[in-house]
Amino acid sequence: MRAPAASFFRYLWAFPNTILGLGFAGMAGMTGGRVRLVDGVLEAEGGWVESLLRRAVPLKGGAAAMTLGHVVLGRNAAALAATRRHERVHVRQCETWGPAFLPAYFAASLGAVFRGRHPYHGNAFEQAACREEAAAATR
Repeated sequence: MRAPAASFFRYLWAFPNTILGLGFAGMAGMTGGRVRLVDGVLEAEGGWVESLLRRAVPLKGGAAAMTLGHVVLGRNAAALAATRRHERVHVRQCETWGPAFLPAYFAASLGAVFRGRHPYHGNAFEQAACREEAAAATR
């Protein structure tokens, strides 16, 4: 169990990313989606967020979910459930990197492209999340 002060500082350090997520979560709530707190992370799904993840994320078919600080945006409840372990890795990455997370994430994608890899699958942050997700699934 984390000490209360440590938890507070993790939330504070990740807050620049979280504030972006809160804006999107608010849009989900105002456009027919749902917003709920799950294990200290705000999850928003449906409504405008579903359209955003389907059309605005530069992946074939879009994304099932996306993390911004302590907010996880998902297409729907099933997508959030299916990606929860993976997205929680990104929450912890946001806690570690704080305001530098989004620039570092995009730099990792750019670096992957320069190495001839896919910007998502070759991204070190995504690879770490996939490894941890796979390891947890085998336990």
